[in-house]
Amino acid sequence: MKRLTIALIACFIALVFPITGFAKEDDKKEEKKQENPFEIPSHVLDIAKENTYPNSTEDQEVIEPSELTKELIEEVKIPIENPDLIKMLNETTLKPSPIAIGYRGMVYLGRWPLNYESLETNINWEYQKINMNELNNLSGESNQEMRYIQQEKKEIKGALTNKIKNPDDVKKMMLLVAKEKTKLPLSYQTVIGKNTKKDNSYNIPVEKYGTLQAYAPAVNEKGQVTFGEVFIELKGGSKSLVIKNVTKQGIGGWIPIQDHVSFSFQVK
Repeated sequence: MKRLTIALIACFIALVFPITGFAKEDDKKEEKKQENPFEIPSHVLDIAKENTYPNSTEDQEVIEPSELTKELIEEVKIPIENPDLIKMLNETTLKPSPIAIGYRGMVYLGRWPLNYESLETNINWEYQKINMNELNNLSGESNQEMRYIQQEKKEIKGALTNKIKNPDDVKKMMLLVAKEKTKLPLSYQTVIGKNTKKDNSYNIPVEKYGTLQAYAPAVNEKGQVTFGEVFIELKGGSKSLVIKNVTKQGIGGWIPIQDHVSFSFQVK
């Protein structure tokens, strides 16, 4: 009876512990997947070196606020991240007179998009079809290899998905946030040049017909923009930034991933 009990315990341990081990392994894989949802999959390749059209990198100019601008925006509760507004504040010269006792004035700078808050970021690896290569080996006597060759020049453009005031300012803020979030080379315009090639090969067996479709990937960004009327208030010898009539508007946009191609290979 004692031997039977020991045998049953041993069987139980042998059954439970491998399952636990596999469960832990699966949990690690799931955690890794969640850690970087923007990781480039194996079927998406970088063609920056092979691209026959040299895309210029869309590096956004990072505007550093001046000491005065820092002082003004830090006193405002609403975050001000619009680089064009920061640039304008940097160029504004304010020198209130220290003896201007009782003086008070408001300078209206206009209605501006103040910041963009990202609420959802996803990637469509097959955003736009750009090419298809075919190889017919139906009557062949040996396996054939097919490679990617871009048939025609393709221009892929991103855009906002709905109308909004100051779209250029909004696009700049959205691009900055999406780049920081995904760590991918994003641009509202990218071109794949004609005759761009890649060394990766795809095997077509005898009596088979193969197709290799290529797609341009893009990031789908969704969030909201905060707008407000911007004033500079001069009061005696002091100055401050005042934001009035604040509103928020939802916005979405597509931003292509520059110099990357997603491949889909099929054999029939």
